[in-house]
Amino acid sequence: MKTIGLIGGMSWESTVTYYQIVNKTIKQELGGLHSAKTLLYSVDFAEIEEYQANGEWEKSAEVLSEAAVNLQKAGADYIIICTNTMHKVAPEIQKHISIPIIHIAEATAEELKKNDISKVGLLGTKYTMTQEFYKNKLIDAGIDVVIPNREGVEIVNNIIYNELCLGIISEESKMKYLAIIDELEKNGAQGVILGCTEIGLLIQQKEVKLPVFDTTQIHATKAALLAIE
Repeated sequence: MKTIGLIGGMSWESTVTYYQIVNKTIKQELGGLHSAKTLLYSVDFAEIEEYQANGEWEKSAEVLSEAAVNLQKAGADYIIICTNTMHKVAPEIQKHISIPIIHIAEATAEELKKNDISKVGLLGTKYTMTQEFYKNKLIDAGIDVVIPNREGVEIVNNIIYNELCLGIISEESKMKYLAIIDELEKNGAQGVILGCTEIGLLIQQKEVKLPVFDTTQIHATKAALLAIE
């Protein structure tokens, strides 16, 4: 079994979910007392969020690159970054290590194509929704991407940082998200990506008419299956 290197802590709440999914997948596949071989480097999210807010992405890349180097030294066979937004600096991190980074958007694109989704709604932080680093991975796979309007982008982003990353789950916020998803469907979305690893704490498939693609579930499952290929 290969060893999975996880860069987590962004936020720690969603990193817990990654750890659970990875181990549940290994147990499901191998049975018995099997669990995943993992190494976790958990960063201080307050530091990363400050760099995000100030547009100092190179500083966040330095922090995560150090984490990746340490995971490689400790014996990781590949890296997963347990957050969507920080894949913005994945190319910079990759320069510092020789083991691969399993990209969350590429894993999600594979899942969308398996389900014949050609146009998808994307929810996430404002960086993930409005910048190209994430959407281009989907577009390169032949998938059109729609995002909320400007007001919707702010609502989704604010709930992520001011509630979900703090472990706050609000019914009012859930209804706002569901209304935004309805608008994405009206704009032609055949499914919706929960493109922030915290959104799955708030929104589940049973509450949404469209197919829901939870990137935490997709990414963590792929990481686990790679370990036993």
